Amino acid sequence: MEENIIRIEEDGGLSFGDYTLPEKTKVSDFEAFGDYYKIKTFYEITKLEKNDGFVYESVPGTNVTEFKAAMDGMEFTVSGAEPAQLTLGLIENEEYEVLIDGVNVGRMTTNISGKLSVSVELEKGKPVEVKIIRR
Repeated sequence: MEENIIRIEEDGGLSFGDYTLPEKTKVSDFEAFGDYYKIKTFYEITKLEKNDGFVYESVPGTNVTEFKAAMDGMEFTVSGAEPAQLTLGLIENEEYEVLIDGVNVGRMTTNISGKLSVSVELEKGKPVEVKIIRR
């Protein structure tokens, strides 16, 4: 089951989540890129932590592919059955430019805990590219 809800892709990205699961499924201590990841996912929520720190959360649950995070932001492709609220763990009190499917939806500033919230219109079978760039 572990390989179904979190895995390393050939291009070096991380893929995780499964919004089709009826019950909460967890994987702890998944090692990738010298870090340890913890994933919790099902139809209500998908949450990813790295070394016990917050990285990603969606309500309702989503699938994420090609997830890459760096000091200057993050990018990934997200899919789900319905619109989702994404909360992303970034650097606190920093400004980021948000692009959804290549469209600049504006600049946003993270809060004191480094979290940034973005709403994404999702529907089954239509993945959406998300790119967050530190300014």
